[in-house]
Amino acid sequence: MSPRDLRIPGERHPEKAHRPDSAAQPRKPDWIRVKAPTSAGYRETRDIIREHRLSTVCEEAGCPNVGECWSQGHATMMIMGEICTRGCTFCNVATGRPDALDVFEPGRVADAVKKLGLSHVVITSVDRDDVDDGGAEHFAQTIRAIRRQAPDTTIEILTPDFLRCGPEALEVVVAAKPDVFNHNLETVPGLYPSVRPGARYFHSLRLLQRVKELDPAMFTKSGLMVGLGETAEQVRQVMDDMRAADIDFLTIGQYLQPTPKHHAVEKFVTPDEFAALERSAYGKGFLMVSATPLTRSSYHAGDDFARLRASRERQLAARPAPA
Repeated sequence: MSPRDLRIPGERHPEKAHRPDSAAQPRKPDWIRVKAPTSAGYRETRDIIREHRLSTVCEEAGCPNVGECWSQGHATMMIMGEICTRGCTFCNVATGRPDALDVFEPGRVADAVKKLGLSHVVITSVDRDDVDDGGAEHFAQTIRAIRRQAPDTTIEILTPDFLRCGPEALEVVVAAKPDVFNHNLETVPGLYPSVRPGARYFHSLRLLQRVKELDPAMFTKSGLMVGLGETAEQVRQVMDDMRAADIDFLTIGQYLQPTPKHHAVEKFVTPDEFAALERSAYGKGFLMVSATPLTRSSYHAGDDFARLRASRERQLAARPAPA
């Protein structure tokens, strides 16, 4: 790995300066404005997160839904630190040289899940290209710790791509038996050089396909952002690619530029356009689709998981009995 790939904490990659003139950005429409978090439930969730010294993608990525989700006790835990070894131009997580993995973190995550009383939890992470297995064993330990502390909680993981690891890294995570394996493709392949310069589209697609090969019963999930400069036709082609990889659940949300140095918002996609994409996705055979301006990977994840299971049960019930 070259010195350019790992930077000091907080340092941003020069390619993040996609369009520094924030005045050129289109004005946010009314349909993606949210209220500031003020509820007692929000404060209680925040205090539990602080008490257990945990990071959340809700805060690190500046999620617009943090007030709503935290008011209900729902927080997406971000393991393996707050510093990522990648420099995606859409992401507000710091890029740099991470600290060593915290061996006590899986236990603290499990304790927080139990204290929050979560029926469904989402665990994500930064990319850790500095670790031989990309953090796969750390994910597995976190899943196992939650199973011990909160056995009734269903677990959804949102993983990095394990691009610089051998195939055994993915096998370790799948063997830990999360209920949902999520890895976001994020955008259409033509935008990868400018949006996800450290990732590879077909590697990410193959990762999700391989999950199904290792455990056909495991739910797979992936997400896209729109408004980065893609076309609707390109998004529908990605849907076809996802269905060829047997992905069950698709999320599509509006990209929001975190700072003027990040990739520009090229368009605010209307709710009607999101509804059309959702119809297309269901027509292509996804079991579950969430496509709205404020959709994020973990937004309403527990309710969506319940609907996902019900959809599979209906699908299985509709199949003809074997002769």
